Amino acid sequence: MTLVEAAAQVRGNAYAPYSNFKVGAAIRAGSGQVYLGVNVENAAYPEGTCAEAGAIAAMVAAGETRIAEVAVIADAPRPVPPCGGCRQKLAEFGAGDVRVTLATTRGARQETTVAELLPGAFTDRDMA
Repeated sequence: MTLVEAAAQVRGNAYAPYSNFKVGAAIRAGSGQVYLGVNVENAAYPEGTCAEAGAIAAMVAAGETRIAEVAVIADAPRPVPPCGGCRQKLAEFGAGDVRVTLATTRGARQETTVAELLPGAFTDRDMA
C-alpha cells in the first residue's frame, strides 16, 4: 500500500461533523514505519486537531522523531496543503527535502517538500 493509499483509507475515520471536510494523513518515519492521522473537529471549532498533527503525535508516541515522507489527502478540487501550524510541525520533525504528496480523492496530486511548504521555517537554531 502506498502512503497516499494509507492516507485515503484512514481518511474515512475522520471526525468532521461540522465542516464535513475529512482529511487523512500518513507519515513514514525514518524507521519505515507508517503513522496515520485524521482531522478531529470539536464544537469549540478552533480546538480541533489536524490530520497531520495526529499522525505526528502517533509517531512521537511510538518513540520516533524523524519524518521521511508525508502524504495528505482530502476531497477537494485541488490538493490541499497543510495549515500553517502543521507546516511548522512537519518542519520540526522533517528535513527540508522531505517529500510531501498532497492528493485529492478525485485523483489530483501535487508533489512538494517541507521546505517549499514552509520557507524560512523557525527552528531550534533560532533560539541559540
